[in-house]
This record gives sequence, structure tokens and C-alpha cells, in this order.
Amino acid sequence: MGQDDVLLETRIAERAAVSVEDVRDAFAAHGVPLVTPPARSRTLRLNRLRIAGQRTGAVYPGHFDTSLPFSEGLTGLVASNLRGKTSVLELVTWCLRGSPRNLLPEAHWLREVDLDVEIAGQAVGIRLDLTEEEITSAVVLTGPDITALESVRIADAGSGIVPLLRASSSASYAEQIQALMMDRLDLHPLVNSHKQTGTQTHGWPVYFGAVYLPAGRDKALLGEHTMSGLSGRLLQVFLDLPSAAALTRVKTAADVLTARRKASQAADKEERDKRDAERRRIAEDLERAQVRLTAITRTEGDGEESLAEVASQVVHLARGVADTQETWDELMQAHRRARIQRQHDAKLVNDVIESATARALFHGLEPTACPRCDQEIAADRRRQERDAQSCAVCSRPVRGDDSFPEEVIAEAKQRLQDSSAAEKAAKEGLEAAESDLRRLSGELTWAQARLRRAESAAQAPARLRAREEVLRLEGALSVFPELPPLIIDADETRALKIFRAAAKVLEKDHEVAAQALFGDLNQEIAQLGRQFGIDALESVKIDRAAHLDVTKGGGRTKPFGAQSPGERLRLRIAVVIALLRVGAAHAVSTHPGLLLIDSPKAEEVQDLDIRRLLGELAKLASENHLQVLITTRDFDLVHDVLPAENIIEARDGKPLW
Repeated sequence: MGQDDVLLETRIAERAAVSVEDVRDAFAAHGVPLVTPPARSRTLRLNRLRIAGQRTGAVYPGHFDTSLPFSEGLTGLVASNLRGKTSVLELVTWCLRGSPRNLLPEAHWLREVDLDVEIAGQAVGIRLDLTEEEITSAVVLTGPDITALESVRIADAGSGIVPLLRASSSASYAEQIQALMMDRLDLHPLVNSHKQTGTQTHGWPVYFGAVYLPAGRDKALLGEHTMSGLSGRLLQVFLDLPSAAALTRVKTAADVLTARRKASQAADKEERDKRDAERRRIAEDLERAQVRLTAITRTEGDGEESLAEVASQVVHLARGVADTQETWDELMQAHRRARIQRQHDAKLVNDVIESATARALFHGLEPTACPRCDQEIAADRRRQERDAQSCAVCSRPVRGDDSFPEEVIAEAKQRLQDSSAAEKAAKEGLEAAESDLRRLSGELTWAQARLRRAESAAQAPARLRAREEVLRLEGALSVFPELPPLIIDADETRALKIFRAAAKVLEKDHEVAAQALFGDLNQEIAQLGRQFGIDALESVKIDRAAHLDVTKGGGRTKPFGAQSPGERLRLRIAVVIALLRVGAAHAVSTHPGLLLIDSPKAEEVQDLDIRRLLGELAKLASENHLQVLITTRDFDLVHDVLPAENIIEARDGKPLW
């Protein structure tokens, strides 16, 4: 361990008030290195892209096998719309990143894709075989130089061409090429805390977002994503700030430990809340049991009467009430019939006094329905019989001997006297039955009350059970277990203290190292922005989180996201070139020096703007060892700005490949 490392861990130990051994143990236990050595060179240089396959459809169908050589500096890919310009960038991305950024509509045409590239100075040949848009075989070769790989698709040990990786599927290739790029470019995973309890790791695809620039309308300054502070993390890596990776890991470790402690405390609180709820439930059950016991005790009588005897009396009286009720019902029906008969006889007396016809029919039948058809004799028939002396059944005239009307009248009155007596007797029987029913019902009510009192004497088992329940709950409440106090892990507490102290120390180192770098970076970005056509640009200020504040024309300072799409594109390019310049000036590894820009003219308002941007970019690319690929459909623009060797074009509506 070097002297600088010892000084760093000593400073951390002093700030955390622990021993140096404690610092070493905490970092080792959580897999966090104290320092990260300076990065190696991480340049990327494209040499050649070969695309072979079978084009289908009406536009130039048939077999194709096209090689596209790439020059140093700015290279323009020029063709009409939908002729494969953007696809070239996506195929380069597929080879280097492991997957294209956007879907390739022409992917089903492809059979072979080769890319020759120099990765951190090492010649690499990527060879992909495809079927139905999926990689079926992939090999990444390396050789003595880039020229040796141009016509080779398989390993040749005799020529010094050996494989770095092999894959048989798209997923396998993506996983392996990403790991290879991280290793060869000396990049480390970007780790941040995730959902307060774990970590989230970002690898090569996030870094590649700083190579394949997003559209001008996107808000991220560096890379494709604004989440999790990734733009700032990329900026710090590409500036190779001292201990940037260690600071990130230390902060993440502290966040995870803090989240773990909060989760432990939350779980302890939840368990204690459950215990409190259980204690309250037992107390409430005890209160209810005590209420039941009190109620049983209060209803208990002296128990002198036999429960069986009283119950027998209740049954006997209940039967008596039922029988008397039945007798009363029968007497009520008899009384109603007697009353109806008496009313009938009274009417008959009136009829025989007033009507000879009634006297003639007095001894006859009194049918209510026709004896043949069984239909009820209507009321009008009855009236006709009385008024017109015609039979209510057959309608014939009624003739009879009415020589002795007094005898008929006397007999009718006797019938009325008899029915009246019968009605009176029925009423007296009914009233006697009602009296018996009231008496028996009262005796039954009293017997039932005695039965309830006698039953209380039989509640001894229920009282015993209630008492046992009270005792059980009282015992459960008295011995209810209490949770022990939450034990805080001493090692975890010490580690959290150490990581927080380390973050403070590394932050200070970070700030000191960043002052000079960020001062130079701001000057470079502002100068490049003016060269690229932002004439009113006065100054910029970028911080470690990759927040860029822009001041133009004496106006108010505004953030990067508030600039126009064309200005955002210019500033992104300016940031990359500024990183390369500052990196060279301070001898630190920085951006890979490769940019892919799709249709930059789409972000511009005037042709003059794009001509100035591309003219300056071409000059700066050559001066700063930057390789840039752009796409456009403007042939005149590219030929005005670039030499012929830096133009790949397809005229007359032909495909680029």
C-alpha cells in the first residue's frame, strides 16, 4: 500500500475517530476499494464496417455485400431518406454496445456484419452471423494490427489472429461484448442505491450513450439518461477525477447501510405494534369475560325450587293454555253459527207475517243452490219469489193453502225463540272459555318466571367456565412476553460511521481536484460553443452533476435544458471535445473520442448554422484526435465541408449499403 493510500485511510480514521485497522476492515468487508488507480487509455477508432445479406422488396432487391471504410476526423454518411444512413450508426452500435439503440427495419435482410475497430489501441474484429434478425454466431477477433483483420472472419493462430469471445445468441453476445468493452476501456460499473435497500448497477450501455449522442431535444447533457445522476457520473469518469469511483462506492455503501438500519428499525416497530395489538386484544377479551361472569352471578337465585318440577308445571300449563285456546276457537265458531241462525229466524218471522208466499214455503226446503246445476240462487230470484210469488228455483207460481196463517207465524216465532236461546248459551260458553284462557295464561307467565329463576341455579357450570376464562386471560396478560430492545450491530454502526467520514474526506479531495479541471472545462466549452455558432454565448458553468448553466448576451443564466435543440446539440459536442482537450492537458484518460450523430441538420433552423457547425467540427476533430460519424441527406452540404475521403455517399436514390 502506497504512502498516499495510508494518508487517505489515516484521514478517514481521524475523521471517524476509529483506528486505521477499523477503516481497512470496513472497506474490505463491504468490497469497497479505498482508491482507484488512474484509468488506462480508452480510445475507440472505427476502421471498416462490412454488411452482407439479401435485400427484399421493390427497391434494389437482391444480394448485397458492402464495405464502408471510416476515416479519421469527421466522416459524413450521405444518402436519400430511408436509404440506410441511420442503419449504419445502429449497426456500429449493435457491434460495440451489444444491441442497437433503436429497432432496425432492415435487420431481416442481414446475414453477416463485420466491424473492424481499435479499442484502447488494440485491433479488434467483430464478426456477426445473423438469421431472422437474431445473432446465431458471433466471434470477436484480435490480431497484430487492424489491416490483418480486414479479410478474416475466423481465428487464424498462424497469423496471430485469436478469438477474444464467442457467442451463439444475441443475449450471449450482448453480455460478453459489454464486459469486454468495460475491461478494455478500463471502466467501472456505475453503482447507486436502489429503492433504499439495494443497489443498481449500470454498465457499458450507459457509457455508450456518451458516444451515440441523443437527439437535440433530449434533456441529458452527457449520455442518454438523466435518472440517478448518471450524466454527472459519466462526466466524473471521463474527467478521471481522483477517487471518483471510490467516492461513488462509499456513498452507495453508506446509503445501503442506512437503508438497512431503517428497514431493521421499521421491522422492529412493526413487530412491537403487533405485540401491542395482541396485548390490547387479550385485555379486551378479559373485560368481556368479566362482564359475562358478573351477569351470570347477578341472575343466580336461591335455587329452592326444583328446576324439573317448575319445568313440568310450565309444560302442563302450556298444554292447558293450548287446549283452552282450541276450546275457545270452537266456541267462537259455535257462537257465530248461533248468531247467524238467530238472524235468519228473525228475518223469517218478518217474512211469514208479511207474505203468504213465505208462509206457503215455510215448511219447504231452503235451498241455497239449484239442485241440478249446483249454481247459487241469485238475489234477484229471491226478491222475485217474495214479490211476484214465483219459486226462486223453478220460477213457477207458488200456490198453497193459507187458511191458517197464525199457526205458521207462531211456529216461526218459536224457531226464533229457540235460536235466540242457543245464541245466548253459546255466548256464555265463549265467555267462560275466555276467562279460563286468561287465568291459565297468567299462571303460565308466572310459572315461566319461576322457571327462569330456577334455571339460574343450573348455571353453575357456565359460571365455572366464565371464571376459568377470566383466570386464563388474567394469566395470559400477566405473562405476556415483551420484545427485547432492538440490538444495533456495532460493526455495522462503525462501518456506517466510517463510510460517512470517508465520503466527507473524498468529497473534499474531489472538490480540490475538480477546481482546476472544471475551470478549464468551462472555458473550453464556452469557446467551442461560440465556434459552433452560439455567438451570444458569454460563459458556461458545469458542475460535477453535469448541470450546465448557460449565460448568453448579457441575459439571465439558464440551464442546459432551456436551450434550443440546435444549441443543445452544439453544447453536447462542445462538452466532448472539451473533455478531450482537458484530458490531454492534464494527462488523464477521458472520453473514447468517438461520436455518432444522426441528422444534425434536423436540429438547425438555417443552412448557415449547420455549415458553420460541421466546418468547425471537422477542423476540431482532426486537431483533437476525435472521430465523428454524421448522417445527412444534404449532398451539397457535405461536399462543401468535407474532403472526398471523408464522405460515404449513395447518389440517385440508391441505398448506402
